[in-house]
Amino acid sequence: MMKSICVFCGSSDSVHADYLNAARQLGNLLAQKGIHLIYGGGKTGLMGAVANGTMEAGGEVIGVIIPSMNTPALAHTGLTRLEVAPDMHGRKARMHELADGYIALPGGFGTWDELFETIAWAQTGAHEKPVGMLNVREYYNPLSHAVAEGFVYPEHRTAVFCDTDPLKLLGDMEKYKHPHDAVKRWLKEDQ
Repeated sequence: MMKSICVFCGSSDSVHADYLNAARQLGNLLAQKGIHLIYGGGKTGLMGAVANGTMEAGGEVIGVIIPSMNTPALAHTGLTRLEVAPDMHGRKARMHELADGYIALPGGFGTWDELFETIAWAQTGAHEKPVGMLNVREYYNPLSHAVAEGFVYPEHRTAVFCDTDPLKLLGDMEKYKHPHDAVKRWLKEDQ
C-alpha cells in the first residue's frame, strides 16, 4: 500500500487551467485516500495547485526544496513540512527516499528530468516502486512513439502507468508488480 506519493510537475502559472485543475484534483484525491504528498516545495503553477489541493482536503504535504528556490516568491510556506536539500541531486534523492510511488503531472525540463530518472531507475532495478503519468490534455501521448521506433521496449513502457483519470491511475499503481524479467534486459549475467 502506498502511504506517500512523490508528484513531479511544472511550476509555471502560464498554463491552461485544465492542468491546474487536474493538479488540485489529484491533491484532493491523495488526501482523501490518506496518501501523503511529497513534492518540490513550490507554491506556483501545478506545484502549488497539487499542494493546495492536498491541504484543502486535510492531507499531509512534505516539500523538498533547494536553497536558491527557498524564497518568498517560490517556496510554499503552508506545508506540513518543508525540507531544504543542499542541491538538486540531494532534493531528488530525498523525494525518492520519502515516496512509495511517483506520479508525473505535466511539466517542463525539471519534471521530465525527475520522471525519466525515476523510470530509468525502475528499468534498471534501482527501485521497485510504481511510476505513473497523469495524462492531462494528452500531454504524455508522444512517449508511445519511442516504443514504435524501438527505443523503449514495450514491457518497460507498460510498467509505467498512464491515464487521464487520477482514480484509475492510483488503482493501477496500487496493483503494481515490478517487472523483474524486463529489468534483466539491462543486467549482464556472468557467463
